[in-house]
Amino acid sequence: MESYEQLLDKAYENVKLIEGTGERFEIPAVEGFFQGKKTVLTNFFQITSHIRRDPEQLQRFLSKELATPITKEGDKLILNIKIPSKKINPKIEQYVEEFVLCKECKKPDTELIKEGKLTLIHCLACGAKHPVRNKI
Repeated sequence: MESYEQLLDKAYENVKLIEGTGERFEIPAVEGFFQGKKTVLTNFFQITSHIRRDPEQLQRFLSKELATPITKEGDKLILNIKIPSKKINPKIEQYVEEFVLCKECKKPDTELIKEGKLTLIHCLACGAKHPVRNKI
């Protein structure tokens, strides 16, 4: 019969090493192009799928933060101004910080719930609940 240490060594040999930055949650960068005086985002729905939030909510947030009307056309999002991705990415990160990441454990395993007039972010990992900004 093998000792505990031998079994532990054998288990460590079978464990896969994870390569990466150590950050489990990374937001995809915005991809898009300019079309005249408009900006077309081609991976908007991929981003909303990755952060597990309603595309309409992120669209309203970006429209308010970037002060421009935004329309959907198929699987693309069209901003009515010419704006580089280096200005859009920080706004998406701000949205994730405010509406996706848990304030306690900083994990993205959250959901938005309504309790009365309050919108709360409920963490599925640690169980914490925190209010979020109402008006998007």
